[in-house]
Amino acid sequence: MDFKDYESAISWIHGTLRMGIKPGLQRMEWMLAKLDNPQNKNKWVHIAGTNGKGSTLTFIRNVLENAGYRVGTFTSPYIEQFNERICIDGTPISDEAIISLCNQIKPLADELGNESIGHPSEFEIITVMMFLYLAEYASIDIGIVEVGLGGRLDSTNVITPLVSVITTIGMDHMEFLGNTIESIASEKAGIMKLGVPVVSGVLQPEVRTLYKKRADEMNLKLFQLERNFHVEILGGQQFNYLSPHTNIDNLEVGLIGDHQLNNAAVAIQTTELLNRVGFVTTAENIRIGLMNASWPGRMENVHEKPTIYLDGAHNIEGIKALVNTTKRFPDQPVKLLFTAMRDKEFVDMIALLKQINHADIYITTFDYPRALTKDEVQKIAIENNISVVPDWEEWLISERQNSDAIILVTGSLYFISEVRKFLLS
Repeated sequence: MDFKDYESAISWIHGTLRMGIKPGLQRMEWMLAKLDNPQNKNKWVHIAGTNGKGSTLTFIRNVLENAGYRVGTFTSPYIEQFNERICIDGTPISDEAIISLCNQIKPLADELGNESIGHPSEFEIITVMMFLYLAEYASIDIGIVEVGLGGRLDSTNVITPLVSVITTIGMDHMEFLGNTIESIASEKAGIMKLGVPVVSGVLQPEVRTLYKKRADEMNLKLFQLERNFHVEILGGQQFNYLSPHTNIDNLEVGLIGDHQLNNAAVAIQTTELLNRVGFVTTAENIRIGLMNASWPGRMENVHEKPTIYLDGAHNIEGIKALVNTTKRFPDQPVKLLFTAMRDKEFVDMIALLKQINHADIYITTFDYPRALTKDEVQKIAIENNISVVPDWEEWLISERQNSDAIILVTGSLYFISEVRKFLLS
């Protein structure tokens, strides 16, 4: 069957969710070989990590774009529309290109379904679409690819990039990556390639030691935050960047939170390494690129009077960063609306959220297969002494009209996507 419209193409892509998550590279390699290996036709930066991938990607992208380069990006999940997962210079792929790509890839997916390794997953299909689009449908100078899950067996791990980046390591996706920091860190380190330099924003001493050992074994140069390059916080969103080759004072980032200063430093170190292979950027490119960076759903201010922030803190590490960021708020009451997927550590996340000063915490649910059910939400609320919001849309309408508190919506990125569409419509 040929797809005639965008809706049917997207429906087919999302319909492959039933295939589940399939770690491993066999299906990717099979499909890409049939398409003449489009992943080998561009230059790449590859980014793994528990949190901070999207923010770091957008910092790097903005700096390179400000220097005049045409930059392709691959991110997940999307916040506003599916198309934004594949972008060039921040412009999402067109509906027409998605239809064409699906018509090109579906016969391969069907053929692969008859092989012993099985039908490709949704993420594998989207990843192949990205490689094919950026190689044959459009022209870029460089692509920045965000890992979907882990690193070693992730569908994106079929490239040999100019620079590999690992942002942070935390306890997430443990059913796939292991239940210790070391095992998760090892899976993320799977994106390391022989001779390819690695930039790391990881701060845990045991992981730093593991990565140094791995780097030595693979004969690659490792650049670690607070060892090889440094952040000097000045207050607000301002900082100095220090490294043996580059010192830039009084930088400011367009994203809120101290963790974003670390992400920005990782991005600068990455651009330093790209300078050595022909992607030349200046201090002014860096200054403007960081200032102009924006990333939907990451401490995003979407409304004033009352102030409403959206933050997709969907795991323990993300919640810790959010709690730290709220220390910047004045002594003003906060109403915090939260939900999570049922496979997340939501009890521990709620306990952390209770550390926010002057905050009333509300829990809700939304229409998504992995979301908490209404009964589960009721039980969690009683056990954790927080309030239930049965209908988050009605609650937001009421709070937007009547509240004088700061409204903070957090948790699942899929939930943040729904809330953002609702509020901005």
